[in-house]
Formats: sequence, C-alpha cells, structure tokens
Amino acid sequence: MLEHLGLVGVSWRQDGSEALAEFALHADTVAERLKDFAQRMQLAELAYLSTCNRVELIFARSDRTPVQDLRRDAFQLLTGRAAAHGEAERRLRAWAGEGAAEHLFLTAAGLDSACVGETEIVGQVRFCQERALELGLCGPSLGLVFEEALRIAGRVRGGTKLAEGRVSLAEIAVQNLRERIARTPGRIALVGVSPMTERAAVSLAQAGLHFTVVNRTPEKAAALAARHHAEYQSLDAFRREPPAVEALLTATGAGVPILTQAALERLAAHTPSGQPPLIIDMAVPGDVDATLCNKLAIPRIGMDEIVRLAEQNRAARLLEAGPAREQVDHALDQLQDRFTERYYGPLFGALQQRYRRTAQEGVKRLLKKDLKGLGDTERAAIETWAEVLARRFAHIPCLGLRGLLHDGPDGSIEAFLSGLEPEFADELRSALQGAATDPPADDALPTERVQ
Repeated sequence: MLEHLGLVGVSWRQDGSEALAEFALHADTVAERLKDFAQRMQLAELAYLSTCNRVELIFARSDRTPVQDLRRDAFQLLTGRAAAHGEAERRLRAWAGEGAAEHLFLTAAGLDSACVGETEIVGQVRFCQERALELGLCGPSLGLVFEEALRIAGRVRGGTKLAEGRVSLAEIAVQNLRERIARTPGRIALVGVSPMTERAAVSLAQAGLHFTVVNRTPEKAAALAARHHAEYQSLDAFRREPPAVEALLTATGAGVPILTQAALERLAAHTPSGQPPLIIDMAVPGDVDATLCNKLAIPRIGMDEIVRLAEQNRAARLLEAGPAREQVDHALDQLQDRFTERYYGPLFGALQQRYRRTAQEGVKRLLKKDLKGLGDTERAAIETWAEVLARRFAHIPCLGLRGLLHDGPDGSIEAFLSGLEPEFADELRSALQGAATDPPADDALPTERVQ
C-alpha cells in the first residue's frame, strides 16, 4: 500500500556536513523549483527537508511518474547539473515504501542524527511539512507520514531518556563558545535567527554570558534579543561597525558567505583580548569562507567539526536508544492498520451506504405492497431490523477488503471493483478519489519496509 511513497537524499555520512552545500536549494528559489519538479516528474506529493545533517526529498508517486528510481532527476534538481554516469546512484540514497516512512520516523526521533537524540530536528521536520502544505504539495499520504513522525518524536522525548544531556548540535557549539569565553572573557555574537541560534541563545543566557543577536532583518533580531535581555544589531551594521566580541556563532540560510574579508578584519581588530575571534559556522552552505579564515589566521569551526564532536559520544548514546527504537518499530507495526482506516475509510463508508440504501428501498417496496396494513410501530421495527441487517451484511465485504489491503497483491482493490456492476464500481472509486484529495481528519498511516 505504500509502494507510491519514496525518499531520496544525502546526509553527513557520505561526505561530511559541509559537502551538503552542493545539494541545498537556495531559499529564494526553493518553492519554484519544488513545484516545477513535482509537475515535471508527475509526483502526487513532495516535501524538501534541509538541515545541517541532511538534504532529502520525500514524495508520493502518481500513476504517471515516468521513472521508479528518482535519484538522477533529484540530483539534477538539488545540484543544478546532470549527474555523471553512476554519480547520482553513488551519492544519493533512496528508500521506498515503508522504508521511506521508517527513515523519516528515525530522523524525526533524532535516531538518525550525528548527535543522537538531537532536539532541533523536530522543528525542522515540522517546517518541512508546513512548507509542503503552503506549496500545495502535501496531500493525504505525506500528511499521514509527517503526523506519525512528529507524534513518535514527541513520544521519544517524553517517554525515554534519549533527550537527556547534551543532545543538540547547538549545545556542542555553545560548549566551544563557553570554553573560549572562559579563556578570554567578552561578548558573543549570534548571527542569524534560526533553530540553532535560538537554542544557543537559551544556553548562553542560562550560563549568564553576554551576547548580541545579529540578523539581516533587525525586527527578528530584536525579538530574539528581547527574550533574553540581550542586545541586537542589523547584519549590515554589524559588518560595518562590529561590536567588541570574542566569538561568534553564525547559522543563517543565506547560501553564500555573509562576512567579507574587510568585515572579518574589523572583527579581529576589535576583540578585547587582542586574539583573533573564534568563529563557529553552523550554516550549510557556510556563512564564512574557510579559506579566508585560514588566510587571516581566524579560527573557524564548521559543521564537519561539530558533527565529529557529536559522533564521539554517538556509540554511547545509541545504547540509550533502545526504548526509542521500540517506539518507531511499534509505529511501523501499526502503520498499515492506520493507513487502511484513514485512507480507505471512505470506501468502506460508501459500501455500507450502498447496502443500507438497498435495504431501505426493499423495505419501502415491501411496506407499500405486501404489508400495507401494519401500524407505525411494526413498520418502524421492520425498518430498524433492515438497517441492522444491512450493516451486518456490509461488514462481511469490508472485512474481506481489509484482508486484500493487508495481504493481497498489488491491484487487489481494482480487481475487486472490476467485478462489480459499473455504476457501483464508479461510486466506490469516487469515494477513494475523495480520500486522496481531502485533508485527513484524524491519526493514521501507510506500509512496506525497504532498507
């Protein structure tokens, strides 16, 4: 039932986090490019997840999608160039069916991150879904999968010990900032308003460290600064006249370096300690050019180094992940039942309505011709009896349909419909089409795990 669901992407595991910059879509063009890709590949649904650990496309195929393996087309979408022979298959990983759902579950729960149990990923998965909804690219299938992924993430954080301790990449970055400030006391700059800088702001404020929030849009900087009684500055002003800071953490979505050589030189000239400032660059692509930092002898910690530090305790944290993994496995075990009830519920409802309508028409004819002399009480009793009987009869084919959906071969539903009278078959198909276009009303999901 989940054969139409797929996921293609790349993570820090292949070539490191900073290499993800090649695959990240620019914020200014992401909406247009996703819509164009969905239309060109005839995808029913499409979502784009981009974090410091991964860049992934989650999608649902339609009957018109021209290829089964989308890696070559996804490679061109993400990089803007055609892949060399075998390059897309080598650099991008692909999941299908329930395997795609399982991968998203593990990602949202923080089990597939360099920092096992990381907290930022939940917000990033939620943003991925919200953007797909805004673009009109998230329908019932992805909606169900995202709902379950976010629910599992909540259960993992509330019901296991996985979220205890330093489980955020931002926390690892903050630890480096604290070590620097312990050696050379002074102010810190947080550049960009993002999940990373927001998390860092909380930790820095709790530690009593002074910081300035910097952002291209001053209003956003002011809002974050106000929550922590910090100062703020626009990015343009920061580049022209930087305050005296010992370190800065930057995590914007600019997609290109935001600090020129002149800006970096001004920063280095204003440190209270006289030492070059520490730069922690958590943006992908990077906000600060590593080659330029080397030239100016300014220490820079990029995402690859942050991930390396996170992975040092990855093995130990995986030992704590057993209960969290059980949550994911349980959700996958329930996936087919949830999806069946949510997605095919209208078909079962239409089938039951047809039985009830047939019974009601038969009772009307019976009461009109053969039982005309009955009183109101008797007539009501017969109508109730016919209603109950119709529901019981309808229950039998509904059970059979559930069996076909769970265990039957592909095309079982269409094979069932083709055996009915054409008008009835079209009525049930219409119910299914309505399920495929209307937003879901409550919780459920899909099947088929592929590693």
